[in-house]
Amino acid sequence: MAFNPNNYKAPEPRKLQVILVLDVSGSMSGDKIDSLYDATTDMIESFAAAQAKEQSIDVAIITFGSSVELHTPYTAVKDLQNRGISRFHADGMTPMGTALRMAKDMIEDKDLTPSRSYRPAVVLVSDGEPNDEWKGPMNAFISSGRSMKCQRFAVAIGNDADRDVLEQFTQNKDAVFFAEDAKDLSEHFKTITMTATSCTELSQPAQGSPGGTAVSSSLKFDNSTASDPDDDDLY
Repeated sequence: MAFNPNNYKAPEPRKLQVILVLDVSGSMSGDKIDSLYDATTDMIESFAAAQAKEQSIDVAIITFGSSVELHTPYTAVKDLQNRGISRFHADGMTPMGTALRMAKDMIEDKDLTPSRSYRPAVVLVSDGEPNDEWKGPMNAFISSGRSMKCQRFAVAIGNDADRDVLEQFTQNKDAVFFAEDAKDLSEHFKTITMTATSCTELSQPAQGSPGGTAVSSSLKFDNSTASDPDDDDLY
């Protein structure tokens, strides 16, 4: 076979993809929505600082309030740093179930979320109770398909947030953070950033073994790309 220098390409960095699912309902108006925006901006800065040379971190943002929107498609954190993100606007109810359906559809799409990527991290933030049919979408998210293998975090803002719903999402009460007011968000987002990115530094575990311990000993996630030969949907 003739020598072709074009056959020798450097491997592309593996991606960690993060989806922020953010409550922008009417109850988030005022200081809450401003603090949510500031905390999200800080998180992007933290991801950029934590990103390793052999790793690429992409962030997508889904907002739910008067409508459910893909506010920001998967975008490299360096690009988000440079151009910034559009501000959030608080209005409407709390259609959390619809937002989770959108997040799941993004994860199930192998073109958007490739199998070679690290297992995605999904962060759900809310200050109230969902007002749509959320149990079915949440059960599907955590129990079936590729989405069940994600890292899942949640942040409850204020005393009106339904922590039981958020704990059902994470299936781990230690992965639910409580922000007494929106100003606490940035610190919680930093903890989540450290936990999510630390998993990408772990060596690949043996088949069937759990992943390594992240920042907190109570938060343990398998974020490897170890695969089962009988299941090509595993990351």
